[in-house]
Amino acid sequence: MSGNHNQSLDRALQIVDEAALAGVDAIKLQTYTADTMTVKGAYTIKDDNSLWNGRELYELYQQAYTPWEWHQAIFERAKQHGILAFSSPFDASAVDFLETLDVPAYKIASFENTDHPLLKKVAQTGKPVIMSTGVATLADIDEAISVLRDNGCQELAILKCTSTYPATPSNSNISTISHMAHLFDDVLVGLSDHTMGIGVPVAAVALGACIIEKHFTLSRADGGVDSAFSLEPAELKSLVIESERAFLALGKIQYGVQKAEKNSKRFKRSVYAVKDIKAGESLNGENLRVIRPGDGLEPKYFDKLLGKTAKQKISAGTPLSWELV
Repeated sequence: MSGNHNQSLDRALQIVDEAALAGVDAIKLQTYTADTMTVKGAYTIKDDNSLWNGRELYELYQQAYTPWEWHQAIFERAKQHGILAFSSPFDASAVDFLETLDVPAYKIASFENTDHPLLKKVAQTGKPVIMSTGVATLADIDEAISVLRDNGCQELAILKCTSTYPATPSNSNISTISHMAHLFDDVLVGLSDHTMGIGVPVAAVALGACIIEKHFTLSRADGGVDSAFSLEPAELKSLVIESERAFLALGKIQYGVQKAEKNSKRFKRSVYAVKDIKAGESLNGENLRVIRPGDGLEPKYFDKLLGKTAKQKISAGTPLSWELV
């Protein structure tokens, strides 16, 4: 949900409703205040490629934060729909607050993945952790995993993430997902995606991503700090459907004729008599052809049949077998 509630609790609850209707498994908040993130005058964004160019960080967080008194209502609405709800804490006080709500898991945002005191605090809750890996070196990721593990985190997933807003397909580098799964074979791997559309996350599933995180809004036209790169309800539903299709399609390494293909095998080609052939008559390219269905000898035997003679009369439309020649 991020800041797409636009400071309206009713809108936040509607976002939960629409996300559940789209078929998601979980919805995530962000738990912070402007004062727990920064101080006034600390930094103004100066980046022509940023949606937030010219905005002061403090002001941005004031607009985007989810009031803490809303959390319980949002979590309860998610529970009514049978989906999980949890959050990204940004400091120790947020963790303490979320523990009072008995959240089922924690998310570590990319910009916090080197905040070892926060990682320790979260890990010591014993809850599952999902950590984004944006703006981090391989060493940073390895250290973060070690901190989480050393402080009690048993269930851990890491998400490939490009921390630009929006991200582009060309800077997403989702091939990293399978590499991360190989390097860190005791964690789950997924994607936190800030690109437009659903193509990148569906491709990520094909590379082994088992978690997809996307920003979601009711309508991009309504504006908001993250609206420009957020999915709308119809798009989110498509992502749920297509990512599941991609996951199911992965299957296993398989060659040969599958059980599901057994009936279709008949529609392969085979050798047939296409003219009436008398007993003792020579088989040739005029009276034999490779056609459908596949009830006769396989096409690879066609050349071997040429020049042989018929043991008996063979009617046109008869599939060839060795017993006939």
